[in-house]
Amino acid sequence: MKKIIILTLISVTSLLAQASKLTLTESIEIGMKNSKELKISHSKLVSASAQVTSATSQMLPQLGFSAGYMRLSDIPPFEVSLPIFAKPIQISPVILDNYNLKLSLQQPLFTGFRLMSLKNMAQLNYQATESDFNSDKNDEALRIQRAFWNYYKAQQNDKVLGENLQQIKQHLDDTKNFAANGLATQNDVLKIEVQYSSTQLQKIEADNMLDIARMTFNQAIGLPLDSQTEIEAGDLATTKVNYNLKGLLNEARSSRNELKSLQYRVEASSKNVTASQSPWFPSLYLIGDYYYSKPNSRYLPAINEFKNTWDVGVQLSWSLWNWGYTSSQTTIAEQNKIQVETSLSQLKDAVEIEVYQDYLTFKRAFDKVNVSKLGVKQAEENYRMIKDKYNSQVASSTDLIDAETALLAAKTYYVNSLVDYEIAKVRLDKSVGKKIY
Repeated sequence: MKKIIILTLISVTSLLAQASKLTLTESIEIGMKNSKELKISHSKLVSASAQVTSATSQMLPQLGFSAGYMRLSDIPPFEVSLPIFAKPIQISPVILDNYNLKLSLQQPLFTGFRLMSLKNMAQLNYQATESDFNSDKNDEALRIQRAFWNYYKAQQNDKVLGENLQQIKQHLDDTKNFAANGLATQNDVLKIEVQYSSTQLQKIEADNMLDIARMTFNQAIGLPLDSQTEIEAGDLATTKVNYNLKGLLNEARSSRNELKSLQYRVEASSKNVTASQSPWFPSLYLIGDYYYSKPNSRYLPAINEFKNTWDVGVQLSWSLWNWGYTSSQTTIAEQNKIQVETSLSQLKDAVEIEVYQDYLTFKRAFDKVNVSKLGVKQAEENYRMIKDKYNSQVASSTDLIDAETALLAAKTYYVNSLVDYEIAKVRLDKSVGKKIY
């Protein structure tokens, strides 16, 4: 029974350990959920949506309500004296308490295209902010993936060094046995001990780099820095993809969110120019008021009771001269448009360079994987042959040390080239505007 319980606990612990390992997809999901940058970006998107609502509301009827009370000083009543009457006739009484309630409605009919331009500008700015948000999500996904793969690289390099250290330890034990039987010199033992110590130092450095890579990965996905996070990358495979550079550039021009954002802002700046020119035109409003007052001034003589009245009309206003204010605001808007258009042109050039560079990097990364993979096979075969010769005392200890060093370098380069390929692939996808999360 004890054995069954122990085996069950070991199995459960093993399953939990496996379940705690994060895949790349899970890492991106957690990281984007915890991202502070994306929270800020999403807040900007919500704000831009509210600006659209705000601009739209200015085109709709505006309903207002006001109420007031006023206490007047006492004065003699308005009276008229006639010869036929002994006493003056009171025309209007003195009402000291005045109450006033007013309901106002105003509907803009024409504002020199200002309100429509501001609404269109807000909508375009919202679309630009939405493109920025999508671009920020891609940037965040790239940052997480780079941290993931760098963590994987550190893991694999640490593993390779550990395997190499075991090989050297076995080599050292064999050489000591040879020396004890007179088949190797003490100098051979010392050479291997020096190599073993040097590799131990490399292993310590690799352990440190692994801890740093884990900490960076934890920070990228929003976990505590000291979390003992584990990742699962699976088997990495490289496939040759024949990209067409012209096709990649065309895809980037049509798909990059950064370009979409600036294109929307160019259109928004045109609307801003139109809005700035609106004071050159008259503004026309439909207005209406409903009054409920005590006393109501339209009732004569005044009556100390609540009466309701209303009015409806059209109001026109036109700024005939404002000392060049409209001209200066129009100039500012036009120059802002020129700046945004120039920024868009600069960004297009930068995107083309980025796509070209990432395309070349991806091609070279694929070539490096194939070369380094072949190098590992050659180094492993060379190590096997030298080790067999060394065990037969045909090869020297120095030859075996050189073979071990070459194998370590080949495996390390192969791991690095695999990770570089994965990063180059995702960078190319991002640079052409593909969604990488």
